[in-house]
Amino acid sequence: MDLKLDHHTQDDTEIVVVEGEIDVYTAPRLRELLIDLVNKGNFHLVVNMEKVEFLDSTGLGVLVGGLKRVRAHDGTLDLVCTQERILKIFRITGLTKVFGIHDSVQEAIDKRKSK
Repeated sequence: MDLKLDHHTQDDTEIVVVEGEIDVYTAPRLRELLIDLVNKGNFHLVVNMEKVEFLDSTGLGVLVGGLKRVRAHDGTLDLVCTQERILKIFRITGLTKVFGIHDSVQEAIDKRKSK
């Protein structure tokens, strides 16, 4: 399974749609996209992981790296994920305390704007 990446802007937030597997082979593409978006001044990101079928430690590292990049600009990186098998990875690693994890893109945007 390959990795499909797409992104668009919604309510001053850059939405990154990820589909497929985020692993040691595909994670560099996601890293490049996140770096590119931050370099272009997008500091509020939502990564929609609803269609992610697999996530390994390399993928987690890319997401944490993206979070560090946006936080350097007082930004945010939230995740949309409702799949139990993916959520379990975030729980085991303790990353549920680091990332905002939401049920929908709109929920993630609303939560950020209410802060």
